[in-house]
Order: sequence, then C-alpha cells, then structure tokens
Amino acid sequence: MNGAILEKEVQNFIQQNLNADLTKLILKGSPFENISTPELIEQIEAKKKCEKKLPSWFAAPNIYYPNKLNIEQTSSEATATFKSSLINGENIIDVTGGFGVDDVAFSKHFKAVTHCELNSDLSAIVNHNLQQLGIKNITTIDGNGIDYILNNNTTYDWIYIDPSRRNDIKGKVFLLEDCLPNVPLHLSDLLEKSNKILIKNSPLMDITSCIQELQFVKEIHIIALQNEVKEVLVFIKKDYQDEIIIKATNLGKETQNFEFTYQQEYDYELSLPLKYLYEPNSAILKSGGFSAVAYQFKLGKLHQHSHLYTSDKLISFPGRQFEILEVLSYNKKELLKRLPSKKANITTRNFKESVANIRKKTGIKDGGDIYLFFTTNKKEEQIVLLSKKI
Repeated sequence: MNGAILEKEVQNFIQQNLNADLTKLILKGSPFENISTPELIEQIEAKKKCEKKLPSWFAAPNIYYPNKLNIEQTSSEATATFKSSLINGENIIDVTGGFGVDDVAFSKHFKAVTHCELNSDLSAIVNHNLQQLGIKNITTIDGNGIDYILNNNTTYDWIYIDPSRRNDIKGKVFLLEDCLPNVPLHLSDLLEKSNKILIKNSPLMDITSCIQELQFVKEIHIIALQNEVKEVLVFIKKDYQDEIIIKATNLGKETQNFEFTYQQEYDYELSLPLKYLYEPNSAILKSGGFSAVAYQFKLGKLHQHSHLYTSDKLISFPGRQFEILEVLSYNKKELLKRLPSKKANITTRNFKESVANIRKKTGIKDGGDIYLFFTTNKKEEQIVLLSKKI
C-alpha cells in the first residue's frame, strides 16, 4: 500500500481521469515522483469499476483501491446488502474477507465483525478504508482465517466463507473441495466454533453436487441482480437434517422471490401453448425448480425440458410474461411472412439450433417488439412462438 496515493493532488488526478483514455495516460507516465504508472492506472481502473458496483466506496473520499481483479471478484453493494439482511447476531467472522464489502454490510446487523485476509496488502487497504467509511465495529486480521478461528477460544454466531475458485494446481475449479479454503475438509472443526455457517459460491456452482459435498445444509439462496445470477449461498446449521429449502431471488426495481423444497416432487401437467407464455427469471432457472414453478403457479409446462410455461389467464409471475400471438412451425418462409421488418428478439429453449444459427439462416435481425421463442412442445415438435411482451 503506497500512502502517496492518498495525497490530495493524486486523488484529484484519479478523479479527473476516470473517463480518460488509459493508453494515453500510460504513454505519458505518472506525473508523481513516488507513484509508478501501473499504480496510478490500477487506482483509476479499480475506482471506475466501483462507480455502479460499489457506490458508497466510489462516493467516499480517500478510498484506496486494490487491483481490478479484487474488485471484479467482490460482491456488489446490492448483493451484499441483501445477503446481510438474511442473518444477524452478536458476532460474525469472515474467513476470506477480501475487499470487505460483505463485512461492511454485515456490520449493520452484527455488533462485532471480524475480517480475516491472507493478503497483507489487501488487509491494510481494508483497514484504511473502514476508517474512511466511519465503520468501527469491524476488526481486521492479517492472516489465515481458518487458522485464526481454530487457534482461539472465541465462538461465533455465524462464520462466513467465500472460497477462492482458483486453485494454483487445478486452475479455475467448481467443486468446493478444490476451492481455497477446502470447506468440506474443515467443516466439522468450524462447526465447533459456530452452529451456523454461510458459504458464498460461484454462479456456476452445481447445486446438487454442492449439497452432496456438505453436511447439514438448511437453505440454498440463488441471488440474481437485474436477472443475472451473481451468487449461490449455502446456509449450514449444525446437526440440521430436515428438508432443504431453495430460495431464488432476483433483485431489481421489483424484487422477485420464489422458493421450494429441494427433495419434494411436484406434480404438473404438460400443455400445448395457450394464450400466455411465461419465462422464469435467471435465479429460478439456476435453482432447478422447474416442476415447482408449474405446480405453485398452476401453469402448464410446454415440455419436460423446455422450462417455458403457459396459461389461458394472465397471472403475476417472477420472470417475463408474453402474449402468444401465433404458434408457428419452424419454417423460414412462413416465419418471414409474419415478420415484414425482419426484426425480432429471439430466445431458444430446448431447441435444436442456436440463436446465431437461426439468425444466419433466416436473416432476422435483433430488435423490435416481437419476441420469437424457438422451442419444443409436448408432442416433440419444433415450434416458434410469435409473442409480444406484456
């Protein structure tokens, strides 16, 4: 951590060049004697990334930023705020603190937060930024969070872990046992220090394999922001053996929630397309609760593997809603007759061709008010649903 970066003239330079051409800045070099060009560019890039992702940090004066990779890997302020609303208590320890965004959110729901970070420079940066943000109930620990927990006598209401999905030997990994730290390996010891553990996983994490790797899973939360899945959270409660609840949340102008029981079988009916079409949001699609959606909302499902739903009457639904104008066979001439502008929004669900191939074959350009769903119906027929968004 280079303290010279916090000098007023340097901070002004960073602010003034947030939208500058970085290539030109690199060629000019750093105008400051004690700050290298890479250090200066790193601050500009990282702060720029925080403008929408971490608005509180962006707006605060004298914030010191780590490299842009740390910013890319951290939670957004929106997801951290939602996540922190799910838990509370006297104390929580974050084993893998990173840039500290989650811990700042936790500090509003816990009396004491402990932030552990292996990277000494990053730990120092977080400690400085907490002072700038005026947060006083977070303690920073420079060192291995697992070792710190196991080597002291403190117990916690919650343990929070965001394992690194990058392994020095295997590269990018998706199983928890391959992440750092190895949560399944340490789980029994950690449950001696807290009855409740919250694990943040990659959006690519397979839910079924995650449940198989861990004991005492109580809930799994899939969090999407503006219909893009950002996090898969696993709640573990010591000795928990009951049904696992899956909760899918899509954060946006209107937050959409959906939940179901993981082990339960849900009855539903297959249906040919009716008047209205429903496409679940990304959090629900990630959750795998496809039969639960049909059952809970009393909708027909177009095909076992299509994950599109239909009804005669319009209902409120956690996803996109459409009116079906026509049901067409997949025929280029027939399709283009219905599209004089040759423009439409295209989605494929359980279909033999990709969107790119369809556009190439038909010449249909992106845009307009018409939505085309290329899918398979319950009769195993390839169909196109010409629709209008509601």
